[in-house]
Amino acid sequence: MTEPTPTHHNGLVKRLADFTTIAEALDYAAQGRTGLNFYSGKGVLTETLPYATLRAQALLLARQLLGTGLQPGDRVGLLAESDGDFARAFFACQYAGLVPAPLPLPAAFGGKEGYISFLRRMIQGADAHAVFGPAVLADWLAEAVEGLELKCAGVVSALDGAPMVPEAALPAPESLAYLQFSSGSTRFPLGVAVTQTAFMANAHYMAKYGLRVNETDRCTSWLPYYHDMGLVGFLLMPMACQLSVDILPTREFARRPLLWLQLITRNKGSISFSPSFGYELCARRARTASTEGIDLSSWRRAGIGGDMIRPAVLTRFAERFAANLFQETAFIPCYGMAEATLALSFSPDGQGAREDAVDGLVLEREHRAVPANETSKRTRHFVICGQMLPEHDVEVRGADGALLAEREVGHIFVRGPSLMLGYFGAPEETARVLSAEGWLDTGDLGYLIDGQLVITGRAKDLVIVNGRNVWPQDLEWAAEAEVPSLRSGDVAVFSVDNGEDEEVVVLVQCRVTDPAAREALALELTRFFRGRQGLETRVVLVPPHSLPQTSSGKLSRSRARMMYLDGAFLPRATATAAE
Repeated sequence: MTEPTPTHHNGLVKRLADFTTIAEALDYAAQGRTGLNFYSGKGVLTETLPYATLRAQALLLARQLLGTGLQPGDRVGLLAESDGDFARAFFACQYAGLVPAPLPLPAAFGGKEGYISFLRRMIQGADAHAVFGPAVLADWLAEAVEGLELKCAGVVSALDGAPMVPEAALPAPESLAYLQFSSGSTRFPLGVAVTQTAFMANAHYMAKYGLRVNETDRCTSWLPYYHDMGLVGFLLMPMACQLSVDILPTREFARRPLLWLQLITRNKGSISFSPSFGYELCARRARTASTEGIDLSSWRRAGIGGDMIRPAVLTRFAERFAANLFQETAFIPCYGMAEATLALSFSPDGQGAREDAVDGLVLEREHRAVPANETSKRTRHFVICGQMLPEHDVEVRGADGALLAEREVGHIFVRGPSLMLGYFGAPEETARVLSAEGWLDTGDLGYLIDGQLVITGRAKDLVIVNGRNVWPQDLEWAAEAEVPSLRSGDVAVFSVDNGEDEEVVVLVQCRVTDPAAREALALELTRFFRGRQGLETRVVLVPPHSLPQTSSGKLSRSRARMMYLDGAFLPRATATAAE
């Protein structure tokens, strides 16, 4: 059996992403023994790809890509399968002076037609001149690109034997390193333009100050390469720091989440990240599956980000796997986004998932995060996401643009060397969020406490009812925790204008078919929101798996709202204030 690449790199001096370009970083990493290791859904090592081999194969493919007639600066769409072909193609683009644009896989798009349509829009949005994907999606890709004027499309292996330029003719890398599509957009897909300089700044500050990468570190990941946390956090940054990475396909993690922890155990992984739902899947599966043999003592950086952080989920995970030597202090909450390459803030070493408990009523009515006490009628818990990375700044501003004091909730603006160049081909959209002074409007709401950042939610998702600011994720989490039959991701909350005022709509995925049971569930939730939250709501039961997700697997409230308004959800069982 092939052995994975080692954790140590044979005397090569470790450098923490202090290079000029991604290609230069791979040139250096190739001098050691570390690399990428791809596993199947059964935990079998299917491909070992040392950085030296990756570099040689990427250089060859770069010559072939230019041999097809592609020119430096052209965009190349890459369906982001978690395999060696994606890595070879991505780095080949770097050596060929091309701009790769990772594209999502079908999982989150609800069927063939929806995926092909979305994929075509993304290819057009990137103004791609070529598109490549895995063999299993070759037919779908062919439909997506039909009629488009591309220089080539299909599987990378089809270029074997194709004409290629001499290696000496390879150009210098483009200053634009890649396009990263933001996962949650409901508009025409926008590609975040990430420069070589922005990537290197982010990777360096993450590695040196956020993760404090050392000689013994090894990464483990199931995160998709079409999402910034997977691409930057567990392909590009580890390579730029000469770290070995053990990789599970995203779809296989969803089926067998404990395989993630078993892989950490097997290879003594020390750095691995996940959104809240990944930790929740593991804790839930551990109720019925054996965790014997899982040893998480090597896991020193258990990152949490990519979505609103659920404190209760982290508590359950830590409690469930304490016997497997998981340390609560390993949790490292962070905050970031594709528009900032990846990360903006990290919690301090050893702080863990520290919570801030605030008075919920004051927060809703006065927009202040006042510490809760024994007289608080409702308490909100937020996870503190740490301090900004060096050379990066943050401001919390009110609706009028004025700076707010600590514990005052407002709009989050950030500035620093990791920020995007802009949205590719969309100057008006860029100007809407990125000021001439370099400040990015993140679209998030939050506050500062002792110099650390706390995120309370997305501004566009905020529900305003009778002067109260209500965060939809609070209502969703509360309902999922209150009703045993509900699972994470079963509830979507948003508001709509019914002509007189704002109505709060609650979409609930329901698995029961008995009419009486369905009516009872709708009524139970209506009374719950009225009694516990003081809100009148319209609860609408929808079929299982019908709530839309972003390409990274998160609930898309904006798309759920659009589907509701378009009549996609028939109200087979609803309950309103009249009940």
